[in-house]
Amino acid sequence: MPEMSTRPKMIIDCDPGHDDAVAIVTAAHFADVRGIVTVAGNAPLDRTTHNALVMRDLLELDTPVHSGAARPLIAPARDAGFVHGESGLDGAELPEPTTPLDSTDGVDFIIDTCRAEDDVWLVPMGPLTNIALALRQAPDLVDRVAGISLMGGGTFGNRTAAAEFNIWADPEAAAIVFGSQVRPLIMAGLDVTHQFQVTRDRIEQTRALPGRVASILADLFDFFSGTYLRRHDDGSIGGAALHDPLAVLAVTHPALFDREQRHVVVETKGEHTAGMTVIDGRALIERDTANCDVLTQVDHHAAFTLVLEAIEATA
Repeated sequence: MPEMSTRPKMIIDCDPGHDDAVAIVTAAHFADVRGIVTVAGNAPLDRTTHNALVMRDLLELDTPVHSGAARPLIAPARDAGFVHGESGLDGAELPEPTTPLDSTDGVDFIIDTCRAEDDVWLVPMGPLTNIALALRQAPDLVDRVAGISLMGGGTFGNRTAAAEFNIWADPEAAAIVFGSQVRPLIMAGLDVTHQFQVTRDRIEQTRALPGRVASILADLFDFFSGTYLRRHDDGSIGGAALHDPLAVLAVTHPALFDREQRHVVVETKGEHTAGMTVIDGRALIERDTANCDVLTQVDHHAAFTLVLEAIEATA
């Protein structure tokens, strides 16, 4: 995939979340964000929606925010307060939002927007509930969207031994998305996002930037990295994995990444493997046809330089 010569249009589907907040900053700078839709995930829906509104105000975005699904398709909602704090964005003094929510019909917003104009990317970085509902209600979106670039999955898990949180939180929704015919379908899984860590040096680089957003994000990074460092016992983690911006950068700066074409399905029923992304890496001729661009490597130095550029642009 070549570098984009124009700002790609995208809908951000998110559950802010520290890394979601950075992804919103990154998308606002490098893409044409048509809207932000929230989903329950890192925190309950009321908190993720609140946090999205906070980010819109901080960035002074003229972008609608719509809330979406408050729970997975089948299972009860399960959040990640143990990573992001009870607010979803613990660690910084955040202003109260001053602009109202545009609607509580986030799925309808996705459908209507993608029917009104072609070539809109869907960029989900939380549980895939809203995207699955939109595809189920409007199968024609398969041929209308530019593609889906998602954060989730991997060859190992973080919520269980086999499952990454976003896929684990709603495996049935993820199975619908991976089973759809949307192409390209890009997966930024843990294998690549764990290469992109917000280390102490990177926190200080952020703090050195001018402006309120940089100061807030540096405080958020301190909290977020602290949870990672406390919860890991090996030397591979030097700070929080900054997962979600990679789903944005995979669209805006695809040359940052190495990728492999793979067939990926989602396990929904396994006692120990529900939410696992099963990535077919076989070389056998009879393997299933690839349905996913699996990101395998990122130029993390260049990627963080782009994130810093986006943050500095908010000053």
